[in-house]
Amino acid sequence: MLRSLEAQGLVTVEQQEGDGRSRHATLTAKGREELGAYDALSDGLASSMLEALSENARDRLVAAMAQVEHLLTAASVTISEEDANCADAQQCLALYVGELATRFETGFDISKGSTATGDEFTRPRGCFLIARLDGNPIGCGAVRMLDPATAEIKRMWVSPSTRGLGLASRMLRRLEAVACDLGAQTVCLDTNGSLTEARALYSREGYEEVARFNDNPYADHWFSKPL
Repeated sequence: MLRSLEAQGLVTVEQQEGDGRSRHATLTAKGREELGAYDALSDGLASSMLEALSENARDRLVAAMAQVEHLLTAASVTISEEDANCADAQQCLALYVGELATRFETGFDISKGSTATGDEFTRPRGCFLIARLDGNPIGCGAVRMLDPATAEIKRMWVSPSTRGLGLASRMLRRLEAVACDLGAQTVCLDTNGSLTEARALYSREGYEEVARFNDNPYADHWFSKPL
């Protein structure tokens, strides 16, 4: 396809420096003109369709299209088990720490909040999950076994740009499934009072508040759920 477009003078194709497998395609002046013509045809078709609708109907159509786009985006998110020490995992954790530092009244130092290490989020001791949209990391979550029957969920974070897609619920349920697979009969977690949306999520998902079960200085709510 690229060679055909290149032969028509619509694009130029160059090899990416440092990676012989990659190519970079750029529109030529003729290509930009052709693209503009296609866009004009598309805009004309959209206008002709909308002309037949009342203003109220147009608003409903736009809202419906936005909902379809929202749902398709949510369906495109993937969640997979990955190395807790990989670059994308560390990127997610850095953003997680940065957000908590701004939301907690006393700031946040991950070394004080938990002694968990990446090795604890590796099977059979635990697992680390990364959520991706179009290949880019947009969320993470981890689970580790505290004892043969109890798992703890840690490091749950979703990028602000993708909140509202139901990803936090998906991540939580996936972590619970992993905990079951690791042999846990109960899953627990803790959170800070300032994270009201997290507390609401846990309540919706069947978690109940319990007594303190760790010495996390940033936690003031503890939850548990039988699996």
